[in-house]
Amino acid sequence: MNASLALLVRDVRLAWREGGAISVALGFYLVVVAITPFGLGPDLNLLARIAPGMLWVALLLAALLSADRIFHNDYEDGTLDVLTSGPLPLPLVAGIKALAHWITTGVPLALLAPVLGLLLNLPLDAMPLLVLAMLAGTPAVSFIAGIGASLTLGLRRSGLLLALLVLPLYVPILIFGVSTVSAAVVGPGSPWPPFLMLCALSLASIVLAPFAAAAALRTALR
Repeated sequence: MNASLALLVRDVRLAWREGGAISVALGFYLVVVAITPFGLGPDLNLLARIAPGMLWVALLLAALLSADRIFHNDYEDGTLDVLTSGPLPLPLVAGIKALAHWITTGVPLALLAPVLGLLLNLPLDAMPLLVLAMLAGTPAVSFIAGIGASLTLGLRRSGLLLALLVLPLYVPILIFGVSTVSAAVVGPGSPWPPFLMLCALSLASIVLAPFAAAAALRTALR
């Protein structure tokens, strides 16, 4: 437990200390959402209807910008080889690194979403559900990104390949995330069934993704 916590704290501290990937992700999220009203015009009702989908699509793309860094830096400096031969099982190492990505990228993006929702005329009473849905769905985003990052580790132009591999797997998260918030904005259905599906996707990703990422890491490190 101490070794796991130490690895998590180390990865979070390194991510915040470097700051570049987090700043780029947040900046991209802000820019994509901010320019949307200029393209669609001043129709506030239209902006409110598309706000859930726009916020989720921008979040998924922003999270991908830093996904290849989940293992890349440790692979470049040899730390990943040390971790592979250390006391922690490789699936646990992969899970901790994906968790660190969620803490440093997924959580800030989710907390920024209500501010950007104001730019898209998202109703104020939908803001708490928006944050709740994103906090429930972004763990799946980070853990699935961990699979893509491990599969593309050490490859040239890995960022583009990672996006091609991971984006199709994000479709269920996008569908249920948008459905959750849209139910609160336009109705008439309940937001809780798609929200529970989001939670189920995240739980399944947390359990299964580390094993898939560990298998890909073993292949990349041979």
